[in-house]
Amino acid sequence: MERDNQIHNYNHVFNLVERKNVSISGVKKIDSFDSEEFLIESVMGMMILKGSGLELIKLDTREGVVTIKGMVNSLSYVDSETAKKNKENSVISRLFK
Repeated sequence: MERDNQIHNYNHVFNLVERKNVSISGVKKIDSFDSEEFLIESVMGMMILKGSGLELIKLDTREGVVTIKGMVNSLSYVDSETAKKNKENSVISRLFK
């Protein structure tokens, strides 16, 4: 419980360099990810990062910082219902590829 309160004190910053390197602070957890999509819960809401060749480079749960590399095509903040549907679709699509 204390960990959750700790992360709420961090600023939420999204830093994208040349569409290839992403650093995000204020991350609570990563709900799901693969090489094309990351579903991230941040202190400012749910985020969906889409691209190709996406790779988790660093995950610091104590500081709430995530580093991702790969070609970034889009970033969206979504409500929790949209994120839930997206997560379900992602799992189903991976099963039937």
